[in-house]
Amino acid sequence: MSKLFASITGVQGYVPDTVLTNQDLEKMVETSDEWITSRTGIKTRHIFKEEGKATSDMALRAVEGLLAKTGTKPEEVDLLLCATITGDMVFPDTANTVCDKAGIKNAFGFDINAACSGFLYALTTGAKFVESGSHKKVIVIGVDMMSSIIDYTDRTTCIIFGDGGGAVLLEPSAERCGIIDSVFHGDGSGRAYLNMKSGGSLSPTTKESVENKEHFVFQDGRPVFKAAVSGMVGSIKEVLDRNELAIDDIDWLIPHQANMRIINSVGSMLDFPEEKVIVNIQKYGNTTAGTLPLCLSDFEHQFKKGDKILLTAFGGGFTWGTTLIEWAY
Repeated sequence: MSKLFASITGVQGYVPDTVLTNQDLEKMVETSDEWITSRTGIKTRHIFKEEGKATSDMALRAVEGLLAKTGTKPEEVDLLLCATITGDMVFPDTANTVCDKAGIKNAFGFDINAACSGFLYALTTGAKFVESGSHKKVIVIGVDMMSSIIDYTDRTTCIIFGDGGGAVLLEPSAERCGIIDSVFHGDGSGRAYLNMKSGGSLSPTTKESVENKEHFVFQDGRPVFKAAVSGMVGSIKEVLDRNELAIDDIDWLIPHQANMRIINSVGSMLDFPEEKVIVNIQKYGNTTAGTLPLCLSDFEHQFKKGDKILLTAFGGGFTWGTTLIEWAY
């Protein structure tokens, strides 16, 4: 039996309609458009403000679009994975909520929490189910409603994050296309520099934790920046070495859209051609697990069959890694 590859056969992004501009933020915190743009590259971000709606509803819209685009019926889906740190509830998982809302009745689902690396972790996990021959149609989602855990009086974090995400469909192929290789790493000591302090079993929700704003994202920017650049560059080099590839062999580099300075540093350290580095952070900000599928969706029209694409990410925890894919269509 020939080896099966898990090919991406469709991609669909989603961002909410409400746009939060740098000018809007100037009215909320002590900042300016020039200050934000020069430090992050971000001009706008989208915020999900529909009453009674949550992360699963953003994921649902991406999934519904993906099903329509690929001509896939909900009952044909075998498995749905959702990478998110802003699930609707602590439990049940958001993946099964999405399945219910989308009418996906013949699949099971589960969430993956690896912060900004979550989509890559979920993509590789989904690929293993396809490669094994046990599953033929797997949906992988990366989505976050970061506005639900951001303090809009803290200018160090509120300028960075937005809401949104996307979904891809994985299907088996005998051709050598799809998910080719992945390298992942983790360093739990990084939790000190990027976290949400309360709301888990270590520090359950109390009146005091809410008053102390412990349910918002905390980030110590300097060590995160250094670790992010080092982690993404190192994992990219590992993937290239393992697959006997050079920078010139890669058609596109899609880095996690965390901060323009990080993206530029990664590209510069690799001597990667700027025109081949995919960037949309200026439109959406950092949507955490949502950045990579949003990039795939936005630039889908530029990819051609056989293109070698590197996806790389770094997230709180710390988590980081790189995946090599060959575009299937």
